Amino acid sequence: MDEKIIIFDTTLRDGEQAPGASLNEKEKIEVAQGLANLGVDIIEAGFPISSKGDFEAVRAIAKAIKGPVICGLARAIKKDIEAAAAATKIARRPRIHVFLATSKIHMQYKLKKAESEILRLAVESVKYARKFCKDVEFSPEDASRSERAFLFQVVEAVIAAGATTVNIPDTVGYTEPQEYGSLIQAIKNNVPNIEKAIISVHCHNDLGLATANSLEAVKSGARQVECTINGIGERAGNASLEEIVMAIDTRKDIFPGLTTGIKKNQIYKTSRLVSRLTGFAIAPNKAIVGTNAFRHESGIHQDGVLKERSTYEIIKPSDVGFHGTGLVLGKHSGRHAFIERLKALGFHLEKKQLEVAFERFKQLADRKKNIFDDDLMSIVEDQIRAVTPLWKLESFEVNSGTKISPKAIVRLKKKEKILQAESQGDGPVDACFKAIDKMTGTRGELLDYRLEAVTQGKDALGEVNIKVKIKNQVISARGSSTDIIEASLLAYLNAVNKHAA
Repeated sequence: MDEKIIIFDTTLRDGEQAPGASLNEKEKIEVAQGLANLGVDIIEAGFPISSKGDFEAVRAIAKAIKGPVICGLARAIKKDIEAAAAATKIARRPRIHVFLATSKIHMQYKLKKAESEILRLAVESVKYARKFCKDVEFSPEDASRSERAFLFQVVEAVIAAGATTVNIPDTVGYTEPQEYGSLIQAIKNNVPNIEKAIISVHCHNDLGLATANSLEAVKSGARQVECTINGIGERAGNASLEEIVMAIDTRKDIFPGLTTGIKKNQIYKTSRLVSRLTGFAIAPNKAIVGTNAFRHESGIHQDGVLKERSTYEIIKPSDVGFHGTGLVLGKHSGRHAFIERLKALGFHLEKKQLEVAFERFKQLADRKKNIFDDDLMSIVEDQIRAVTPLWKLESFEVNSGTKISPKAIVRLKKKEKILQAESQGDGPVDACFKAIDKMTGTRGELLDYRLEAVTQGKDALGEVNIKVKIKNQVISARGSSTDIIEASLLAYLNAVNKHAA
């Protein structure tokens, strides 16, 4: 019998902590549903005590999502544990995840507590969490830099107190694979009651070793891996779910008898969903889900792949749900063909969303001769995300050139009222943004701007991803159009609407 590696997804907790990755409640539920469809075992839905919004989002996910365990994070503090319990209690299978640092550097400078106090708090917090929930996970934060003897003592004590999973975090991405694997083996060999709990691992990517460390830990006996879609997360990010899953699946010689419950053909779609909602673009050379992951430029490689795919491809693109651009529809395609193609791509829209998406499709078809799968996905994902817009783009005009000071006239609709503003800027996009600021009273600071073509060709749909700082909030947003200035305007308006929501 195959032994299952539990996939614990923390995209909505650790992943969302990446600056600019903030999601609203509707978007979080959409991501959670995507994760459930993907087949993850556990969804860490958030840190309920951190804010009212996070609490409500965790509770909404616990209510809406069936299948995976729904987990809430808590410090080793009673009010944190109570919040996590209240937010997840409606879930069919709730979990409380308690953490407390055990490294000398954290105990001395952050917590200012002695080992005896840390040990007491760890045990008490697990016991308190067990009063609300039978499934309790404990993480000794910064475990990889902790004194091993003390770490073994803490792990043994929390298991005795009722922890069903013990997670060994490489919190700052400090370890390398051999070192981390030996730590997992040492825990197995030195914690007498370790068989009463599942060993989990949570690796960060500060040295680019998160996936390698996680896989080494699995080889050493860990049976739960904590990871995120596309590897997003604090600083350099977390271990990447798609890399972990496909490494275990592809290298059966190294991971014999091990499997995951992930539906591989949903990987690409889920990756794209998270990318669009967070505004974090996927690098073209990103393993498994990057646009270049299955492209072969070299003539030698192309020749080899044409003769036998396995010469240069160790994974079939279709295995992870990547089907290329797939020419499917044009301006004469009807509603039925549109709906059927969306179903084939795995989308099921509500009636109102479908009407708006179909209208967007017809508008795009008037501008663009051929509509590809990626174009459709971009259109649809605009509908399944998002805030009800306070401001809508009515029209715009720009005047720009090599010897002309760029000027923009923008018209926005707020409820039934049309407003207009004119502004100059360093370029046409900057002029448009300043015109929007005049009407909305926003003063957005543009932190990042990226333009990518969704598909190939001169008439390709352009996708703009931006990060904007409005007051103290960093917001990621996107917009798409065959006109890159319009795409930029839509992205900026999405950010303004997110801030207003």
